[in-house]
Amino acid sequence: MPVLQIDGDGFTLDGEPFRIISGGLHYFRIHPDQWADRLRKARLMGLNTVETYVPWNLHQPSPDTFHLDGGLDLPRFLDLAAAEGLHVLLRPGPYICAEWEGGGLPSWLLAHPGIRLRSRHPAYLAAVEGYFERLLPAVVDRLATRGGPVLAVQVENEFGAYDDDTSHLRYLADLLRRHGVDVLLFTCDQPADLARGALPGTLATANFGSRSREGLAALRAHQPEGPLMCTEFWIGWFDRWGGHHVVRPAEHAAQELDELLSLGASVNLYMFHGGTSFGFTNGANDKAAYRPTVTSYDYDAPLDEAGDPTEKYRAFRDVIAKYAPVPAGPVPAPGAKLAPRTVELTDAVGLFQSAGLGASVRSERPLTMEQLGQDFGFVRYETVLPQGGPALLELEDLRDRAQVFLDGQPVGVLERENHEYTLAFGVPRDGAVLTVLVENQGRVNYGQGLHDPKGLVGRVLLNGEELRGWSNQPLPLRSLDGLDFTDGTAPLVGPAFHGGAFGVDEPADTFVHLHGWTKGNVWVNGFHLGRYWSRGPQRSLYLPGPVLRPGLNEITLLELHAAPADRSVHFRKTPDLGPTEE
Repeated sequence: MPVLQIDGDGFTLDGEPFRIISGGLHYFRIHPDQWADRLRKARLMGLNTVETYVPWNLHQPSPDTFHLDGGLDLPRFLDLAAAEGLHVLLRPGPYICAEWEGGGLPSWLLAHPGIRLRSRHPAYLAAVEGYFERLLPAVVDRLATRGGPVLAVQVENEFGAYDDDTSHLRYLADLLRRHGVDVLLFTCDQPADLARGALPGTLATANFGSRSREGLAALRAHQPEGPLMCTEFWIGWFDRWGGHHVVRPAEHAAQELDELLSLGASVNLYMFHGGTSFGFTNGANDKAAYRPTVTSYDYDAPLDEAGDPTEKYRAFRDVIAKYAPVPAGPVPAPGAKLAPRTVELTDAVGLFQSAGLGASVRSERPLTMEQLGQDFGFVRYETVLPQGGPALLELEDLRDRAQVFLDGQPVGVLERENHEYTLAFGVPRDGAVLTVLVENQGRVNYGQGLHDPKGLVGRVLLNGEELRGWSNQPLPLRSLDGLDFTDGTAPLVGPAFHGGAFGVDEPADTFVHLHGWTKGNVWVNGFHLGRYWSRGPQRSLYLPGPVLRPGLNEITLLELHAAPADRSVHFRKTPDLGPTEE
């Protein structure tokens, strides 16, 4: 592969003028059996490059484990991009934002007392060095200087929105170089943050989604020479629970892209294909109020969540054709979908009756997820109350949503999002068991709230007196093997798993619609599709075809509240991402 270089105010590739026309797609948000399809559609839209982040927290879920296989096989993804004739912009972090859990920073960092994230704190830098030592050897052979597809590598991510410590950026750039990254390095920041987030001697790029002339002018004012590039050209946006589904008209987005390209800039569309934050991997924002992001990362992108071209795909293809060669031929057809069907969930078992999901740990005060060595999921806390009578429960801090039970009976819900930390109820007897089930709804991924430990954080008071002597049961739900399902006709109190089976002749994509269910998670054949919540806007979950198999398939729901009378789910050919206006 040719090598990208800077020549005056432009790029060259193998000595020839080159404009980067790229689109973002995150391999970790796409089923690996669908990578090749998404990359092919990127090329057919006219892109010559794709961009991806690298999620440190998935690749290194604990200090002594590192994964580069299955859905995290980054080398295979890069090889597939090369086979499609696409270049790659690689953004390995360590921080990535991306509306991703913790901005990609692994939760075990928070177990270090006093650690300062995204800084030169020794514990943080030691962890970053360990991450790069494991990741970069798999990447170096795929750099353009070795004949691979990776044209350029980003240093950190939008650092100017967080801090202005240039020495930290210099350290990270030097670390990349020490590990053999010898291609072009670059930074990206929003225009107002360029002075804080840029690294002298390294190409600065800007992030924006409109007013391209203004954004590029700010970049040129900061960087008088060099190529102009928008690394995140926001062509859509993400959704949060309780909000509306954000869309951007294709015609308007195409006009903005046309203006950007007419000014001679290079571009990376954010996103070309958003995909899905499967499992527990969605992030959250906290700007005075905590706001978790939904499971779908459709982003109103040119390829929708199922990888089908949208009107935006067609509009962007037409714009790109004015400035660069676009492959001939029709727009790719939508992928096959399962025929609509209803699946009855006939089996059930209570969450609190499923003892094999995690061993309990005793402590005087409640332990956070990080103290328990846990990244995602839930923690079940229990303690014995000294006496009956009227009670006021106070949580010093809650991260993020607590369901409260007395002797197994639900008495209320508290939510960090609504600043709810107290609950009044009557204790029926001396020695009643208080259970608090806490859900990690997603660690904050942007801004100063990144240090976001989960669970019951701090003291728990009852009528002003601290409760001590706790049982802490981690419930990461990485595997549901061993659930002891029974006939689901008997009523269950509290959170419960509901299971069913369905047959498939030929696997294909579908969307699981969850009308009547309140809040929880869905697994199909052990693959964790993500969270659902009747709060919306999202009311269906994307089920990739490769998760299914010919013959019998299994679906499991964890419903955190009461199951509906009609315990069924519906497979449909289209999603329900919610209303587009509040």
